[in-house]
Amino acid sequence: MMAPTQQEDRVNYGAKKFSMWIFIFTSFMLFAALTSAFIVYSGGKGHGLNVMMPRAFMYSTMVIIISSMTLFLASRAAKQSQPEKQRLFLWLTFFLGIAFFVIQIYAWYVLTYKMGIYFSFNPNASQSFIYVFSGMHLLHIIAALLVLLRTIISTYRNTTQAKNLFKMEMTSIFWHFLDIIWIYLYVFLLLNQY
Repeated sequence: MMAPTQQEDRVNYGAKKFSMWIFIFTSFMLFAALTSAFIVYSGGKGHGLNVMMPRAFMYSTMVIIISSMTLFLASRAAKQSQPEKQRLFLWLTFFLGIAFFVIQIYAWYVLTYKMGIYFSFNPNASQSFIYVFSGMHLLHIIAALLVLLRTIISTYRNTTQAKNLFKMEMTSIFWHFLDIIWIYLYVFLLLNQY
C-alpha cells in the first residue's frame, strides 16, 4: 500500500501537470490568434511587414535551440541520478535563456534605432506585429527563466528523485514549447517580410 504522502504527491503532480498543459494550450492559442490577426490585417492592406528581419533574430533562434539541447542533457543527467551534471546543464540552459533575452532586446534596438521601425498604429501598423510577437514571447521567456531557476535551486536541496524528475519534466515541457513557438514565430516573420 502506498504511503499517504506518496499518494498525495502523485495527485498533486497530476494536477500540476494538467495545469501546465492548460497553460501551454492557452499560450499556443494566444500566439495562433496573434499570427491570425496579422494575416487578417496584412491581407486587408495587401502588404506584409516590408522589412528585412534583423540578423539578431537568427542568432537568438540558434541560442534557444542550443538551450533546448542543454536542457535535454540536464533531464538525462537527472534520470541517471547525476546531480552535478544536471546542475551544470541547467545553469547552461539558464544563461543561454538570458542570452536569448538580451539578443532579442538587441534586435529591437536594431529595428528601432538602425532601421527606424517603431511600435505604432499608423501608417504601417503591420510592422508593430514584430514587437508584439517577440514581446509576448519574451514575457513567456521571463516566466520560463523563473521556472528554470526554481528547478536549479531545488537541485541544491535534499529533494527526492521523484520530485526532481517531476520538476525537470515540467521545466522541459515549458522550455521546449517556447523553443518551438519561437521557431514558428521566426519562420512566420521571415515568410512575411515583404
